[in-house]
Amino acid sequence: MVRVRNTVASRRRRKRLLKRAKGFFGDRKNHVRLSKDAVMKALAFNYRDRKKRKGQFRRLWITRIGVATKIHGISYSKFINGLLRAGCLLDRKMLSQMAIHDPKGFAEVVNVAKEALA
Repeated sequence: MVRVRNTVASRRRRKRLLKRAKGFFGDRKNHVRLSKDAVMKALAFNYRDRKKRKGQFRRLWITRIGVATKIHGISYSKFINGLLRAGCLLDRKMLSQMAIHDPKGFAEVVNVAKEALA
């Protein structure tokens, strides 16, 4: 009986793997065995870092809001506490955008927070 090798499928599989490894350094881009490990690791890092990115953005927004609130004479924690007491539904991303692009509107929000604390 003749040995059957499914070359079409295996070639397609290897080509797909090497396509994903495009741009890798050294032998990791053109050797199947090394590419397989490199691609698996890259996909794992990719998955992990998509989750991490959300926290990094939140950290950035908090830093921006903190700097903007210091300009108006209030700390970040008191500002957020004031917004919660005032029932303001703006999230940190929106507040960060306001602090950068609409300083007058942000000043109004800070005044609302200060009034709620008083």
